[in-house]
Parts: sequence; C-alpha cells; structure tokens
Amino acid sequence: MNNFTFYSPTYFVFGKGTENEAGQYVRRFGGNKVLIHYGGGSVVRSGLLDRVKASLEKENINYVELGGVLPNPRSGLVYTGIDLCKKEGVDFILAVGGGSAIDSAKAIAAGVKYEGDFWDFYEGKSVTEALKVATVLTIAAAGSEGSGDSVITKEDGMLKRGASGEALRPVFSILNPELTQTLPAYQTAAGATDIMAHVFERYFTNTKEVEITDRLCEAVLQTMVKEVPRVIADANNYEARANIMWAGMVAHNNLVGVGRDQDWASHGIEHELSALYDVAHGAGLAVIFPAWMTFVMKQDVNRFAQIAVRLWGCSMNFANPEETAKEGITRLKQFLTSIGMPITFEELGAKEEDIPKMAEKIGLGDNGTMGGFVKLTTKDVEQIYRLAL
Repeated sequence: MNNFTFYSPTYFVFGKGTENEAGQYVRRFGGNKVLIHYGGGSVVRSGLLDRVKASLEKENINYVELGGVLPNPRSGLVYTGIDLCKKEGVDFILAVGGGSAIDSAKAIAAGVKYEGDFWDFYEGKSVTEALKVATVLTIAAAGSEGSGDSVITKEDGMLKRGASGEALRPVFSILNPELTQTLPAYQTAAGATDIMAHVFERYFTNTKEVEITDRLCEAVLQTMVKEVPRVIADANNYEARANIMWAGMVAHNNLVGVGRDQDWASHGIEHELSALYDVAHGAGLAVIFPAWMTFVMKQDVNRFAQIAVRLWGCSMNFANPEETAKEGITRLKQFLTSIGMPITFEELGAKEEDIPKMAEKIGLGDNGTMGGFVKLTTKDVEQIYRLAL
C-alpha cells in the first residue's frame, strides 16, 4: 500500500425531506449571500427549487439565481456565474441538481477567487482557493457532492477537461433519495454506470497488497449490481435508491482509492465522446470501459480474473485465468445491456470516421501518455475506440 493523506470534510445530510434544511446549513457554514445554481426542468417543475428558496428565506439569507446548466456543463455559463457572483457580492454557492450543476458551481467558485481565466484550472493548475460550495443532490452519478473534482466543457473547441482541489469539496451535501425517484430509467442507469466506473478506475491498479480498498471497491460494485435492477423495475423503491445514492458518494470521495495508484484513462477517453456527441457521460463509459478492459487486460490478468470471481461469481480457471478475466468482461457487458445501457459506438450514435479526431484531442500527460494502470498513447486510444465499434 502507498503512503497517502485523506481529508474528506463534507458534512452529509441524508434522508427524506432534508432539502428543507438547506437554509439552516448554509447559515451554519457561514453563507450570507448565496448563488443558487441549477439546471432547470425538473428542479423547477417538482417544486424543489421553491423548497430550497423557502429554506433560505426562513433563515433570512439573501440569494440570487442562475439556472441553465446543461448536461456536460459549458464554460460560457461559468463565466456568466463568475461575473454575477462578483457583481452581487456572493460568498456561498448552493448547487441544486446533479453532477453537472455541482461541477459548474465548483468552477464558478474557483473563478470568483482567481484573477485569471478559470479555465487555467482545467489545464492543470491546482485549485487552492474557492468560494464555499454546497449541494442538494438530485441524481446519484458523478459523486461530485463529496469530491474535490469538477469537469467542464469549453465551447471553443468542445474540450472536456477536469480540475481538482480540496477547496472544491462541498462544505455540506444534502442527499434525499426521494429526489431521484422521478428520474427516467435511462438516466438512472447512466448514473449507476458512472458510479461503477469511478470504482473501476481505482480498482485496476499496479499497487500491490491493497486488500482493504479492493474489498471496499467490491462492496460498492456488488451493491450496484444488486440495487440497480431493483430501481429499473420499480422507480419508487426508496431503499434501493438510498443504497445507490450513498454508493455514488463513497465511489468518488476517494475512500475506495487511497493507498493505491489509480488509472482514469477511460474517463478521459469518454470525455471526447460526450464532448462531441453530447451523450450522457455514463452511457459513454458503458461503451468505453469494456473496450478499455479488453485492451489492457494482459497487464494483470489475475486482477481481472479476481474481479470476475468476486463481483460476477465466475469460476476461477486456475490453468487459464485469462478465460476467467474475459468472462468477467462479458458479464459486465451483459449487465450494462440488461439495465438499458449501450455498449457499442452504433448504439451510442458515435461514428467510426470521428475516431482519429477524438483520439488526437485526448488530453495526454507531459510524457505523451494517459492512464495509471497502462500508459496509453494516442494510437492506443484509437485502438480502444475501435474495440468499441
């Protein structure tokens, strides 16, 4: 196990009706003038936005609003939010929605405290200072409610990139599983796939002797395999929704990733898909992850065989563990298909002729590669895209 530090200060408020407590927590964490940041649509129609505003008014907290966050949130609205916060003297941002609203809120929070272009943070500069951010979560997926990460799409060139920093971790997050019950099955499944992908990015590691985090990863994945079909069958299954919502947070606040090298190539490869085609991030990951697994499997066949046995219940072929590893990848694809996710370019609506363009746009590291488990070149990425055809 590697040396590590782990600091996860977010205060979580979990359960039914907890969105009505947003105001008192903003007050508790020092908010005086709040930007409520959201997408629109269901947040407005469901009355959630009104309930959140009422909770702020009850605490005599002033607020301004900025809606319009899109899936795969855009840089243009971030710039608008930064200007609005500076003009209005905002000192606290409350994101109401899913990962897109939260990521956009984090970008605004960083930009308000920075003299330069906020996009610098999405090209490698670490975020060390930001306005306080809090969340009222409406979809279990990105895990942004408990992480220090944010992903934004720059409209100039449609570049989708991430930023990180402890200053971006929400000071509190309200998680009411009831708020996810109106989600369409496809959106629920895409969110669940994103959660599983966050675990896989950490599970496939070259670090030895990390049994505790292996087992934590496997527990989250087993929970998803059990609970996702239950909510697809019954959207109002509160207990299944609750387990998935908490799994989404655990999957990405890095509890399951400490002490080990991590990969993150698949997320970078998928970002080009969702930037170009504006598809759900989870759906893109459903296409990319099995292809990536197939491409890199021989780096550590035994690790792939291990997850096949522990997650999918495959029988271990000790004479030929590669067969077990391949069976595990097949079982993953079958599961994704069973919950309504695409697993090929064709199902996603992606085009073979765009592969070279996407591979060339990939954000590689200083050494010209990406990924921690296997160092991938642009040519490798292109081959992974082709495996997804």
